[in-house]
Amino acid sequence: MHRFIQFNDETIDSLLYMELVDLAKTLSQNGEMEVKYEPYSYLDLKNHHVYVSHFWDHRKQEDKVNGLKSDIYLRSIGNYFYSDTEEIVRYLTKVKSTMIPSFAKQLFVIGEDLRLEEICKKLRPGTKRSFEIRRRIFRQYFSTQLNVNLVKSVIPDALFNSMFMLLNAQTPLEKEPNITGEIDSAMPFLKSSLMRFYDTKSSTDVSKICLEMVDVLNEILSRDMLNEYFHLPEDVYFENEPDITFEDLKRKDPLKNNDLLDDEPDGKEEYMDEEFKTWHRETSDSGDSFLQFDLNQGSQSNLMGEGLREGDEGDQALGMVQGSSQQTPKEDYSNMEARQQEKEEKRKDGTEQYGKENRYASPIFLKTDQPSLGEKRQYQLLKGLISPYQKKLKKMIEKTLEHKKVQPRTDLHFGRLNKNLLRFILEENPRMFYKKQNPSHEIDAVFSLLVDCSASMYDKMEQTKKGITLFHESLKSVRVPHEIIGFWEDTNEATKTYHPNYFKPVMDFSNSLRLDHGAEIMQLHPEEDNRDGLAIRIMTERLLNRSENQKFLLVFSDGEPAAMGYEQNGIVDTHEAVLDARKQGIEVINVFLANGEIEESQRNIIQNIYGKFSILVSDIEELPDVLFPLLRRLLYKSL
Repeated sequence: MHRFIQFNDETIDSLLYMELVDLAKTLSQNGEMEVKYEPYSYLDLKNHHVYVSHFWDHRKQEDKVNGLKSDIYLRSIGNYFYSDTEEIVRYLTKVKSTMIPSFAKQLFVIGEDLRLEEICKKLRPGTKRSFEIRRRIFRQYFSTQLNVNLVKSVIPDALFNSMFMLLNAQTPLEKEPNITGEIDSAMPFLKSSLMRFYDTKSSTDVSKICLEMVDVLNEILSRDMLNEYFHLPEDVYFENEPDITFEDLKRKDPLKNNDLLDDEPDGKEEYMDEEFKTWHRETSDSGDSFLQFDLNQGSQSNLMGEGLREGDEGDQALGMVQGSSQQTPKEDYSNMEARQQEKEEKRKDGTEQYGKENRYASPIFLKTDQPSLGEKRQYQLLKGLISPYQKKLKKMIEKTLEHKKVQPRTDLHFGRLNKNLLRFILEENPRMFYKKQNPSHEIDAVFSLLVDCSASMYDKMEQTKKGITLFHESLKSVRVPHEIIGFWEDTNEATKTYHPNYFKPVMDFSNSLRLDHGAEIMQLHPEEDNRDGLAIRIMTERLLNRSENQKFLLVFSDGEPAAMGYEQNGIVDTHEAVLDARKQGIEVINVFLANGEIEESQRNIIQNIYGKFSILVSDIEELPDVLFPLLRRLLYKSL
């Protein structure tokens, strides 16, 4: 499908992303470290996250790669091992009370990054190239920002840009621009303080220099920075604040006035004789919210101060909030919330059996329904279309088996005597015997067909069923057990801690060779999202329980994984699932389905996940022609 306009066309280079993840885990020596894309780069020690910046996007590939790697170096080596977290907390606490907290935090980041950069280059000289490119790009960027901020008279930002340029100057003769009279007067002190960053040995040294400059700038600058170029997140370094209770929400400040109303009325009070309805059509169904307001000023009175008052008819308005529902003949949902919470707690306490990215995923296997008359007719139609392929394949396999059965094994030390007796004279240790082969008629192999049932398969599912029918009928004709399972994730039921993933086995190992089965394939339909890594891991478990020598897993899909919280890390998780399956002797092959020209980015993503074991089908109508040679090659391998 050709699109004229594609919004939000930001795709992740999966190969580069996996490289960054491996780099972060290796350098930090932490196998749980993850890489996230954010506007700014920083390290989250509590959650084991390294954040790399979007700043490097839309640049030349070399600059982008080296920029992202420089972020990884600074966070995984520098911040992880050589930054003092306690000192950073003390610094953040001190600068909160200043007039320029944002300026102070960003100043600390550039000073700390400069110190950590020198450590990284000393420990790992191979990082020098990346840091050279990082400095060059940042200098170009801040040079442009300096001119923009000077024109717009954004003084704090212009000063910060100028300080960064001085700190990363390529020559000691670089001249700083004129900003304002007060700032220009303080520039010699600021410049000398910046140069002291090169002599820092710890985060404490950086903090001390920054506080000295902040004390001076706090008197000069009238406002804080407008833009944020670097990020020092407080939530990463400070403990989470305690939960707010209802008592904390109660008013504690006194009224502005402290006068009292007269207790006894004297008959001169002004009143309004107006009727206010307490019930109308909009309030006939009670809700669960009340009006709330704050009282800032007023007079104290003794209303309800001397005890309980007698109820009246007007109280019925407030009584509306009481439950008015009645029991219905429908299903009882009273315990639904408790059951949902139980499911979520169960996932929280899980052992991450299917990978960290799938720790909240719950596999749910559905039962296969009896095929309807329409499904049977549709299957018979597809069966007739693939019949020529199936018969041809069966005939070739039978010929191969017969050939292997009669083909003798020669050059043995015992058995039947060979007719060529000349070897007895010419060779010192002749092998003059042979034996006839007697192999089994069965092919020692098993197949699992995993079918992506995501919503994007709506225009490919019918042809996919045709290709799967070819597999089923061909494998059944040569007596090879197999299973066919569709998978998807239900987006509507998913929460942050509960991801229901459904698996529908339309064909299992026990009935795959029965003549009366096959129409169940027609029950595969496009559904919701797809969590490929989880599905591959579950199929790997099922295949490992089989005793066959050759195990094959074929994944029919039309794109990269996509599910709740799975878009970015789904590529890496699926790649790891494929590698784990192959390490255990299972051959994983992807059949990528498309309806039109396959984009280069899609090719790269699929090949990054599955490697060279991927078949790209640009025209779904040609699927049987593509699958036939694949199936023939795999079966020959099992003979």
